[in-house]
Amino acid sequence: MIAASLITDTVPPILANESCEKVLIWMDEFKVAHLPVVKGTDYLGLVSDDMILDENDPEKKVGELNLIAHRSFVYAHQHVYEVMKLMSDLNITVIPVLDKQEKYLGLTTTQHIMSAITNMASIEQGGAVIVIAMNENDYSMAQLAQLIEGNDTKILSSYVTSSSDSTEIEVTLKLNKQEIGGVIQTLHRYEFNVKETYAGNKYEEDMQDRFDMLMKFLDM
Repeated sequence: MIAASLITDTVPPILANESCEKVLIWMDEFKVAHLPVVKGTDYLGLVSDDMILDENDPEKKVGELNLIAHRSFVYAHQHVYEVMKLMSDLNITVIPVLDKQEKYLGLTTTQHIMSAITNMASIEQGGAVIVIAMNENDYSMAQLAQLIEGNDTKILSSYVTSSSDSTEIEVTLKLNKQEIGGVIQTLHRYEFNVKETYAGNKYEEDMQDRFDMLMKFLDM
């Protein structure tokens, strides 16, 4: 998933000649603390609510402020993890997306990124989730898929988490069925360590926890 695919049109940019008062109204309306300032397709920088409040001049044009400009954007081709890392580093609620010529294409928000990751992980589709702990040298998605599909079950999505101080990984699999007793028995028979199983809302809560952990990791 790249930055271009994360662009949302639910939050507009601000024109350089708009008043600080109007910007604050828009921030409140769209529930963000930052907005990009543009002049045509030229990206000028980010303005924050703190910046405007410190200025204490509601009639001042936003383009006259000392905007956050240096590296406060991502290119359209950058991966979602790079987008998340920069947003975490800068502690910003939106991030502009530019093309190779550094022309403004649009923006994405933390909420939109979370929604995109949720859809990517097939959370909204019915089915159970299993978490398998194993040594990274033993990991084979082909083998796992063969064992699971042998129980007339499909893998909808998967992701792998690891730790820098361990060779153990966790493989999380979203399946297309809620009843997965046969799958669990098969995995145990082949000596796989099924560490956790989830169904329904419990998986959504776990995904949120993992997303929060990822954001903290990227911020290190």
